Amino acid sequence: MKRRIAKILSAGATVVLTTGGIDDLCLKQFVEAGAMAVRRCRKQDLKRIAKATGATLTSSLANLEGEETFEASYLGSADEVVQQRISDEELIIIKGTKARTSASIILRGANDFMLDEMERSVHDSLCVVRRVLESRKVVAGGGSVEAALNVYLENFATSLASREQLAVAEFANALLVIPKTLAANAAQDSTDLVAKLRAFHHKSQTSKELEHLKWAGLELENGEVRDNKDAGVLEPLMSKVKSLKFATEAAITILRIDDLIKLDKPPQQGRGGDECH
Repeated sequence: MKRRIAKILSAGATVVLTTGGIDDLCLKQFVEAGAMAVRRCRKQDLKRIAKATGATLTSSLANLEGEETFEASYLGSADEVVQQRISDEELIIIKGTKARTSASIILRGANDFMLDEMERSVHDSLCVVRRVLESRKVVAGGGSVEAALNVYLENFATSLASREQLAVAEFANALLVIPKTLAANAAQDSTDLVAKLRAFHHKSQTSKELEHLKWAGLELENGEVRDNKDAGVLEPLMSKVKSLKFATEAAITILRIDDLIKLDKPPQQGRGGDECH
């Protein structure tokens, strides 16, 4: 083990991170060389650090010749690696990674419950940003898309002269669940708000002069309808399309089930041993 550590240090390593433990004798060797050794790191963290610094995770020093070597190309680089105390925890901070930029978000709160809620909120926000970057397109939020589709499909249903008209009309009505639920969760009058929202989108689709009303969505703090594009209330297009597709596929799957087999319950025994009829 001493020879292995010597090979790593001779390659130019000044910071060594490992998932396992490090014996005190080996730590002494790192201290004498002026290097930092961090033990019991999570593998997930090491993968992120390796990606950011350009380092390579190595599980063994063995090469194809059966000898143990450690090359300098395995090493990553950063401007500074320092240990800082934040709250009650001692954290290893890696600053100025060379391979790619990266950042850590440190949350601080009054108790664990608040921190858990903050973590979930930040995670959701980062996922939304990732979806926006993947789809490269956004749509107005606050029930705007659902209300616009509802108005459009209702008008489209009237152009059909077959039983498909009923299916399209029901599909349109189902879309209103989203703005109604948003209004109900904000303790607003969902019936009144959704009616106003549908009126805005009807005007935008029937009059070219009022086409700008297509961005209309719900403003739930005051219970009004506003231009959500100007307000910055936007949603990634990919998530909206996928949710509509999955909901439609689920409805189609249920409608395909046209037979139901139901078993009668077995007769129950009465207290006196007689059957209950």
